[in-house]
Amino acid sequence: MSDPLLNPLTVICAGSCFAFSGLFYKLYSEKRQEIQKLKEIPNFQADHHLLRILKASSNNRLNYVAVEGLVQAIGEPISSRNVPRCYGVVQKITVQEHWKYWNSVLKSWVSKKVNKKQTTNTVPFSLIQPGSYTSEVSVRVDSPLEASGDYLEQVHKRLRTAKEGLVDVVLNELSGEKPVAQEECEELLRVGTSLTGFGELVLEQDKIMRLQTPRDGRSFVLIPGDHRSFMQRHENSASMWKGLTAVFGITGTTLLAGFIH
Repeated sequence: MSDPLLNPLTVICAGSCFAFSGLFYKLYSEKRQEIQKLKEIPNFQADHHLLRILKASSNNRLNYVAVEGLVQAIGEPISSRNVPRCYGVVQKITVQEHWKYWNSVLKSWVSKKVNKKQTTNTVPFSLIQPGSYTSEVSVRVDSPLEASGDYLEQVHKRLRTAKEGLVDVVLNELSGEKPVAQEECEELLRVGTSLTGFGELVLEQDKIMRLQTPRDGRSFVLIPGDHRSFMQRHENSASMWKGLTAVFGITGTTLLAGFIH
């Protein structure tokens, strides 16, 4: 004889599987819609073909496009403060302190990051066609700090542990706070990095292509890697949600069929 608790438990598990399957299908559908919208965005490389299209366009302007290329500094690049022979065009240095505070309610020390300071440096840069050894045709990137996207690479991270003497230990215990360490992180958009930018493209002086923040309110985005790998990441995400939809749907169906029969 079957356990009387088994049937209700089976129904609950089957219902949960169908609920998760529905949730994952919703996420899959939203991702497919996002992919379709991304496919509608024209994609170009920084080459003569793009220059010809831009010259033939209305007002020498393309409202929203994706442009991929390799990062090249216009003039002297930024040298890394910590890594020899490492150069970039956007540099962000973050310094923050790790402290511990005594929590009288929990009766324990609680960690907290405080005094976060960021320094950002940029130099003008452009995107050139991969495999090109000259910058005869390039796309200048305007105001990269206004762009969203995780395009900086961490090139250095250091954690300096605070040193305490006997007097410091006593004072920290009395005050209820004590320093633990100082963390320093350096990030760069390195010269030679493959980058794809989404934004408005304009032509100036009949030869200078410039990628900038769109005037129509759409997002200005910079992402590491080429356009193909960017789209592949979205396709992989959609495949994951589709697979989870199928797994939970089949599991729920199997449990329900076993309950009925």
